[in-house]
Amino acid sequence: VYKAQCMACHATGVAGAPKSGDVAAWAPRLKTGFDALVNSALKGKGAMAAQAGGDFSDVEIARAVAYMANQAGGKFAEPSPPAAVDTAAKQ
Repeated sequence: VYKAQCMACHATGVAGAPKSGDVAAWAPRLKTGFDALVNSALKGKGAMAAQAGGDFSDVEIARAVAYMANQAGGKFAEPSPPAAVDTAAKQ
């Protein structure tokens, strides 16, 4: 997800995006907490369009947020994907 959706801006800092691994740029963002970072990614912030409703699920976007934040010193656990529903067992 990072490579497909986030890297184009976060690898280079396009339009003010904090670069992956840039501790100074990410520090104030990390202080807001994981939920705030995910909310910004899903709803959009600054030049970044909302990522919700696109090619990736909200959980996949949250996992990419954790990945980027952790590259800059964050200590966030990547959310687990939702458990698959066993439809055969319900029949």
